[in-house]
Amino acid sequence: MGTALGGTVALVTGASSGIGEATALALAAEGAAVAVAARRRDRLEELARRIGAAGGSALVLETDVTDEAQAAEMVRRTVGELGRLDTLVNNAGVMLLGPVLGAPTEEWRRMVHLNVLGLLYCTHAALPHLLEAAAGGPRQVADVVNVSSVAGRVARLGSGVYNATKWGVVAFSESLRQEVTERHVRVTIVEPGAVVTELATHLRPEILEQQARNFGGVEMLESEDVAGAVAYAVTRPRRVSLNEILVRPTEQVR
Repeated sequence: MGTALGGTVALVTGASSGIGEATALALAAEGAAVAVAARRRDRLEELARRIGAAGGSALVLETDVTDEAQAAEMVRRTVGELGRLDTLVNNAGVMLLGPVLGAPTEEWRRMVHLNVLGLLYCTHAALPHLLEAAAGGPRQVADVVNVSSVAGRVARLGSGVYNATKWGVVAFSESLRQEVTERHVRVTIVEPGAVVTELATHLRPEILEQQARNFGGVEMLESEDVAGAVAYAVTRPRRVSLNEILVRPTEQVR
C-alpha cells in the first residue's frame, strides 16, 4: 500500500465495474479509504473485499446518483462513517450512441440524467466537505475528478447527445475550477478515448457493430490506464493542479 493519500477519504461513483472499479483500487493502493458507489451492491461488495484483502478500507454505498436524495445520502454516509471527504471521482456514466433522426429519446434522458444531473448532484453534495478538507486536512488540498470523454472535445456523427452531455461536463468543470481553485479544491477532467469497459454493452446492436468497425484495428485502453491518470492527478503536490487529461489509445486517430 502507498501512502500518498494516507489519512484521506475518496468517493468513487460508478465503481461496480470498469474505470470506477479500477480507480477505487488505485486510490486505495495510495492509502485512501474509499467509498464505492453504484447500483450493483454485489459487485461493490466484491470490490470492497478485494480492497480489504490488500490492506485497505472500503465502504459500500448502493446508490443511484440520478436521484438527488440518494446522491446526498451517499455523501452523508461517506463523511459520517469514514470521517471526512477529500476526493470525489464522478465516474458514473452511460454512452448511448446513434443518429438523432428516429432516436429513442429515452436514451437521451438516460444520458442527461446520469452523465450531467448525476454528476451535478454528487458535486453539489460533496463540495462543502471538500472545501473543509482542503482547509484542514492532512494534505491541505482536495480534488474533484470528473470523468468525461474524448467526446467532450470532438463531435462525431452519431454521437450528438452523448457529445452534448460530455461537453456539458467539461464546461461545468472549468466553471467550478474557477470558483474553488483559490480555496485549494482542484478540479480535473479526465477524457478517455476508446476503453475496454461495459460502456459499449448498452448500445443497440446496429450501433455496436458500427463501433466495432470504427475501432477494429485499435488496441484499446484498459480501465487501469484511465485509473492511473486519475491517481496521478490527485497525488500531485498541493501546488499542482492538472485541469485536463486526455488519454487515448496510441492508434486512435480522433
